[in-house]
Amino acid sequence: MNIRKGNIADIKGIAKVHVDSWKSTYDGIVSRNYLDGLSYGEREEKWRHVFKQGFSSSSLFVAENEHGEIIGFANGGKERTGKYKYDGELYAIYLLKKYARQQIGKYLLKQVALDLFTKGYQSMLVWVLAENPSRHFYEAFNPVEVDTQQIKIGSDTFEEIAYGWEHLQNLLN
Repeated sequence: MNIRKGNIADIKGIAKVHVDSWKSTYDGIVSRNYLDGLSYGEREEKWRHVFKQGFSSSSLFVAENEHGEIIGFANGGKERTGKYKYDGELYAIYLLKKYARQQIGKYLLKQVALDLFTKGYQSMLVWVLAENPSRHFYEAFNPVEVDTQQIKIGSDTFEEIAYGWEHLQNLLN
């Protein structure tokens, strides 16, 4: 397994992980209709837009298997709302189900935290669906619960929880 900075050539692999991990992680939580409507092409277009914006103040890392295939990714940057005392935000960590529970998510989280810290960020939060079983992954890193909010995915409403780390250095140990 290799973790490295993501680049524009990774868009197809990132989009595949993004869609496939949504379909496995949120199966039974988010409507089947919504999950069936997710497409690689749409995700690729969204990631092209992300790359056009650049990564000067944000970060993107990919995890590759022994064959060089992208099996996971994580990205983060500036906290998007400005409502919290946290300056950084972990936007996403997605991993193909086959590679879960191998500490790859941990390495991706720490790599994004380190990159943001070197860019001057001091703290970080992440939003996770309350029903997402992966929320326990974040809880293992001892965050504080910052807030909750309701979000819409498709035609359904879900509760999201924000977890935060006031000192990024605590994630780097």
